[in-house]
Amino acid sequence: MSDDPQIEARENGPLVAKGIRRMKGPDGEEVEVKAVMALCRCGHSGNKPFCDGSHEKVGFDSQSGEPAGKDKLLSYEGKDVVVTFSPRICAHAEECVRIAGHVFNTSQKPWVQPDNGTRAEVEEVVAACPSGALALKREDGMREHRMPDRCDITVEKDGPYWVLGVTPPAEAQAEGMSREKYVLCRCGLSGNKPYCDGTHSDKGWTAE
Repeated sequence: MSDDPQIEARENGPLVAKGIRRMKGPDGEEVEVKAVMALCRCGHSGNKPFCDGSHEKVGFDSQSGEPAGKDKLLSYEGKDVVVTFSPRICAHAEECVRIAGHVFNTSQKPWVQPDNGTRAEVEEVVAACPSGALALKREDGMREHRMPDRCDITVEKDGPYWVLGVTPPAEAQAEGMSREKYVLCRCGLSGNKPYCDGTHSDKGWTAE
């Protein structure tokens, strides 16, 4: 078995994380990690982010649902930079709006306008995007995901697990998806399990 950190998605059960080095909770606090941890992904555990067996009580189905976003790759071209966006894996974390709302604004069309800001601002947003839905398009046509300075797993408040540098539990389930930076559903509502598709935001899910 590989010594690298990895996550396994148990059928109709939890996410089993192995070899995780650092993990932070929804309030930014450090979470004590163990060699093997069972993380809740049904949304009903009374001991979140850890599993307490509630998935069995609620009849959690890890195959249920239809993905919320379309599986396509959109491109937004500016003078100095081209931004690509994969709707299916967008977790609606809105880091893009928080950092550079003048560039990433859902009330404008197109919603991404790279020339409204600097290349540095766009690169900061791409790095902060937890799902990897946003990336830079290089001259050779390849997508470039910038990596933030973040721990292996970050638990978003009332949102998914932000994962960085951990072997994913399933093959890429959307065009342009990164294996290095992705988000995993913990509400049980995603139609793109084990990955998040933003349904927690659409449904107003909370961890309480």
